[in-house]
Amino acid sequence: MTILVTGARGNVARALVGQLLEDGHAVRAAGRDPERTRLPAGVEVVAADLARPENWDAALVGVTQAFLYAGTAGLGGFLARAGGLTQVVLLSALGADPASEDAITRAHGEAEQVVRDSGIPWSFLRPGGFAANRLLWSDSVRAGVVRDPFPDSHSALVHEADIAAVAACALTSPGHLGATHTLTGPESLTVRDQVSVLGRVAGRPVRVETQDLDDYRRELTAAFEARGLGRVGSAEVIEARIRRLAALVDRPQETTETVLAVTGRPARSFAEWAGDHAEDFA
Repeated sequence: MTILVTGARGNVARALVGQLLEDGHAVRAAGRDPERTRLPAGVEVVAADLARPENWDAALVGVTQAFLYAGTAGLGGFLARAGGLTQVVLLSALGADPASEDAITRAHGEAEQVVRDSGIPWSFLRPGGFAANRLLWSDSVRAGVVRDPFPDSHSALVHEADIAAVAACALTSPGHLGATHTLTGPESLTVRDQVSVLGRVAGRPVRVETQDLDDYRRELTAAFEARGLGRVGSAEVIEARIRRLAALVDRPQETTETVLAVTGRPARSFAEWAGDHAEDFA
């Protein structure tokens, strides 16, 4: 009765592994580079790549449930080899829809459809923006200036620990099969508000500068390449992200009470997240 958690280097996966272990469940973590994972001692970590399903047979031995990140490359092949699973919990995205014109929500919707088509019972988690993405600002916060193309754009960022808590409930509690959980943080804050919070945590004044859009595009492209994603499809995703941010300028994002409803505790605020990651900005 082992739960497989993929994407072992990811913030959500690490938090989920820790929670499942704390609750007494058997966990196996999988990732492309096990040597670079930061997981508690005693966790079984295996090398596996979703894009190479033939590598997953050993990882799936004795596994009853799996936590997966959305991604269509190799997902169908993996699920075909994982026919013995009783549940897949897929980390998708807010607004996932295979028919969407938005490249980001379309890709996540396509991944959800692959899971549905597999015939394996499923649960979908659809978070909005990840608070952990603000770790990309760590150097900027230390330098005292954050550059962003839309300083007045809103987002209700969700703590990775809250996503993990909902995932753990979906994996270990009854009533979540066929459920789609939409997750946000408890408040919608502008980029300026978020930078202000991080400045207080870091103990230094941090200002916001409006960034040129072409500079922003170049930064995102470099980030794609650094993650090994290359340029294929990245331009469409970047433009979708820009449109989304522009649409939320001076427009608070709607929040949900899903974290409270599923876990019994309120979603953590962005200030709580910043406090949990204070060392990253020190």
